[in-house]
Amino acid sequence: QVQLVESGGGLVQAGGSLRLSCAASISIFSINTMGWYRQAPGKQRELVAAITSGGNTNYADSVKGRFTISRDNAKNTVILQMNSLEPEDTAVYYCNAAGLRAVIGGAGFVFWGQGTQVTVSS
Repeated sequence: QVQLVESGGGLVQAGGSLRLSCAASISIFSINTMGWYRQAPGKQRELVAAITSGGNTNYADSVKGRFTISRDNAKNTVILQMNSLEPEDTAVYYCNAAGLRAVIGGAGFVFWGQGTQVTVSS
């Protein structure tokens, strides 16, 4: 299985920044899509940002212009740079890997990190 190790969560004041990292146990080029999801108490888990092996990105409307997802292929790591954080961004953030390239049936594989808490105070 693919293992995802997350880091970078914490407590920050509104308007501040955090940088989340997700390190994969395999080359992220072998993964179709890497993404970050978040789940706040009492709410559904939602997609925050995603990036494909080809470099295409997608963002939730609520974070556009504030968050940036990127890849460091040499380190097999996906980064979520979060700027201008708001209390509404408070949630557990989960790294996600979906689909394995060059693997029969690999498109159906989905892996999750353990989650990292992000708390934004007003």
